[in-house]
Amino acid sequence: MRIRQFAAAIALGAAALTLSACATTLNTKVTRYQAMPAPQGQTFFVVPEGPMAAQGGLEFQRYAGIVAQQLQARGYTPAASPDGATMVVQLGYNIDHGQVRVVSDPFGPYGYGYPGYFGGGSFFYPRFGRWGSPFYYGWNDPFWYGGGVDSYVEYHSELDVHIRAHGTNQPLFDGRAQARSETSRLDVVLPALVEAMFTGFPGQNGETVKITIPTHPRTATR
Repeated sequence: MRIRQFAAAIALGAAALTLSACATTLNTKVTRYQAMPAPQGQTFFVVPEGPMAAQGGLEFQRYAGIVAQQLQARGYTPAASPDGATMVVQLGYNIDHGQVRVVSDPFGPYGYGYPGYFGGGSFFYPRFGRWGSPFYYGWNDPFWYGGGVDSYVEYHSELDVHIRAHGTNQPLFDGRAQARSETSRLDVVLPALVEAMFTGFPGQNGETVKITIPTHPRTATR
């Protein structure tokens, strides 16, 4: 009995740490194809792409500004208009309406992980997945735990950046950053996706990498 209680205490502590991390980070998957020239005075202008970004307005201007800051930090210069730029940056983004996910009681009917406290029970299967699985490392992290049957809403978000040479439309960069989160707030998710996209920019041609980015603490509802 003491062993079981001790194991349950360890599990609760680990779950609390997981919750704390999930509240302030976003796990992303970034795919990049690139033939970017080294910065030598090239200029750029960010334009909307896709239904959500194409609505324009102050929302798009905010995220276009974040992308522009990232490019400026890497030696490229913003232009006043697309016609005056040597590179056109197409920015698109989207977040879905969310899907309800249901997970079983992490402790099961017989306490922590019965049978076999560290490998046979429901705390690791199906809640956190097996060692070495994407679920265990956070890509499908459910963010919450408790007795009985739990449910949470999972949102899928995506950021697309395409850079083309002005005039010739030659592709210079194609990037996509994706994430799953428990919030649908663009002001939380998109800045983190932009940071992930430009981490190690322009990256290796054809690479897909997983990047964890800090986010601002959430103080409002979804």
